[in-house]
Amino acid sequence: MAKQTGHLLRQLRSLMRSKHLLSEAIQAYIIPSEDAHQNEYLASCDLRREFISGFSGSAGTAIVTDTLAALWTDGRYFLQAEKQLDSNWTLMKHGLPDTPTQEEWLIQVLSSGSKVGVDPCVITHDKWQKMSRALSAAGLSLVSTETNLVDQVWEDHGRPDPPNEGLIVMDMSYTGKSWHDKVKEVREKMTKKKADALVITALDEIAWLFNLRGSDVVFNPVFFAYAMIKQDEVMLFIDMSKIDKAVSNHLGLESTNDNSESKVSVCPYDGIWDAVSEAAKNGARIWISSSSSEALARLVRKTHLITNPSPLALSKAIKNEVEIEGMKQAHIRDAVALCEYFSWLEQEVPKDELTEITGAAKLEELRREQENFMSLSFETISAVGPNGAVIHYRPAEDTDRVISNEELYLCDSGAQFKDGTTDVTRTWHFGAPTKWERECFTRVLKGHIALARAVFPNKTTGHRLDALARMALWDVGLDFLHGTGHGIGSFLNVHEGPQRIGSRTTENEAPLEAGMMVTDEPGFYEDGSFGIRIENVLLVKPVVLENNFKNRGYLGFEPVTLFPIQTKLLLPSMLTTDEVEWINWYHGLCAEKVGAALREQGRTSALNWLLKETVPIG
Repeated sequence: MAKQTGHLLRQLRSLMRSKHLLSEAIQAYIIPSEDAHQNEYLASCDLRREFISGFSGSAGTAIVTDTLAALWTDGRYFLQAEKQLDSNWTLMKHGLPDTPTQEEWLIQVLSSGSKVGVDPCVITHDKWQKMSRALSAAGLSLVSTETNLVDQVWEDHGRPDPPNEGLIVMDMSYTGKSWHDKVKEVREKMTKKKADALVITALDEIAWLFNLRGSDVVFNPVFFAYAMIKQDEVMLFIDMSKIDKAVSNHLGLESTNDNSESKVSVCPYDGIWDAVSEAAKNGARIWISSSSSEALARLVRKTHLITNPSPLALSKAIKNEVEIEGMKQAHIRDAVALCEYFSWLEQEVPKDELTEITGAAKLEELRREQENFMSLSFETISAVGPNGAVIHYRPAEDTDRVISNEELYLCDSGAQFKDGTTDVTRTWHFGAPTKWERECFTRVLKGHIALARAVFPNKTTGHRLDALARMALWDVGLDFLHGTGHGIGSFLNVHEGPQRIGSRTTENEAPLEAGMMVTDEPGFYEDGSFGIRIENVLLVKPVVLENNFKNRGYLGFEPVTLFPIQTKLLLPSMLTTDEVEWINWYHGLCAEKVGAALREQGRTSALNWLLKETVPIG
């Protein structure tokens, strides 16, 4: 059911002309998805684009003019957006050839001299620069608004309060490295860049750096804060009420050690603005990633601003041995819960009483039984039949379907454990799948295997590998409209950069290196009928080959996710000998490692189910 937005848009358009809030009227207003920290997942008080448009997907940008309202989102959300947007909105399908960019559209619909407003806190410095250049070339100007206009509208409609949850101190047995050592490594990278100060705005980077976790953002164990690293000082900008005795001891706040290099100064959250301004006034060369907000970057003179990607992003992405082992153990426990769930589904589905919502609730209940469980890592996608074709579907009361033995069931889910983050998708049929469903499933699996078996030179970008996951679909004119893989955090955000695997090149995409983790998740979606996706987390690891061209070194993947792939959905005649061998090898791993955990936990029925589902195929 689409949210009615006409009254909200009228209020917003009135504010776009307000002389009390703006120095001059604006003819268009941009509402990005992101908050001041450029988070993908947001606290409820920061869901501005969702509030004004009704569209609840995690990615998208809304633009409102005096007479028009348009929303851009990618292929994961086309069907969802069509259902959630009312008649006031035009859906812009980002990534399709005929869809104009946001800049192109603004140039088309606005007259020369028009002003386009945006809150500089919620747009990245990089995007501001690009958009400003494109608009200026066409006689338009991008201007910052002193206040967020959507917030002004929202205040009249019960905007939620900001979260203020406590912090968790992470022991070295989980992190593998102290925050002191991480700060030391950051300073070495700052020296190479000749940076006097590094400003950190990404919440997962701050959590990783200080070996702390929080719960200010749903599904993401992060907390609202900024940080600034200098050669002789570490500053953490945070709500002071979060600093309890455990955090104080962890950060050494009460230490009598006078070594300022290893001491943390805790400052109020909003103190970041004065701290950056002060450092800039004193002539410091300040490193603020171009993916941080325009509002922060503009405090520093261009000659003294370093906009390279944050050095923490790559350091965090390359897991150390403790983090890798933690991720592997977390995925085994996660697979135990999944085996319990799917063996339970096999018993319950024939009763025709189980729904997408009750299924998702049961899976969460089973995950909660596992050691070190903290929360889900995202809202479970529990989708039957046509709902599975909505790529990022979330079950709701008005769309809830019975899980039956007549339709495909797609389950994309994950958990936050204290030693790792999981993200796994399986597609299952509890009855007799059609030949077309089996063909599509087999092609998706062929793509999954092709990527999982890939061997490639060190420092290859994921973009160069993406076609491997699509080739079996392309052979018959099929494809999928989402990326093939994303990085994943270690008890951190389920989507983590800077590495990725996708069909489009992206600026600052990091090449793959040993120790990184990425997902392998090709799919196929037939609108109105079904969705198929098979997703594992993979570890990037060195591979020793007979040849080593130009001493580059070679890499491959090791599966971290260990959960069966339904062989009943395959057309064996479409598989090569190598693909059959891979499936049997993978299922052998699942039976061995997850089977041992099931035996240890005394989960006999789930163990029997696992052994049945991992019988080798011929």
